[in-house]
Amino acid sequence: MMTISEGNFGVTDANGNIMFKVKGKVMSLRSRRVLLNASGDPIVSFQKKIMSMHSTWKVYRGDSNESRDLLFTARKSSLFQFKTQLDVFLASNTSKDNRDFKIKGSWFEKSCTIYAGKSSTVIAKMHKKQSFSKDKFAMTVYPHVDYAFIVALIVILEEINEEGKNNGGGGGD
Repeated sequence: MMTISEGNFGVTDANGNIMFKVKGKVMSLRSRRVLLNASGDPIVSFQKKIMSMHSTWKVYRGDSNESRDLLFTARKSSLFQFKTQLDVFLASNTSKDNRDFKIKGSWFEKSCTIYAGKSSTVIAKMHKKQSFSKDKFAMTVYPHVDYAFIVALIVILEEINEEGKNNGGGGGD
């Protein structure tokens, strides 16, 4: 279960135990967030790349932003979109023509699906749960897929959609 409240994220398991938290935005030119485990240790940090045509985020190991710690990059598939689509490239992928993962999301419908490469193989899904207090989302993460990876992708998707709303569109829905 993922909860989003005023830009803060928390992820719990089916029993309500905290699995992950996302440390809030650091006010700077570049939006930056850190994904923490239940103990508060940094797992990954993600930072928006400034001056890019497509909204692009770089994700690093731990609390780093060093190029040697780059894990993956996520960017909008195209400049103008009706529904948000992101392409994800692992750091080892030197061909930016062959994505490693694809995210198709609708923030209006509060849902997204994550696919492996250019295939129709689903590795994770997220959808809004009915709730009156906060935005709560159910996540289904398929076997052999890293939960922290999926959480990071969903946080980036939310950031891009919020950016689109604040800039008068272009973020997706």
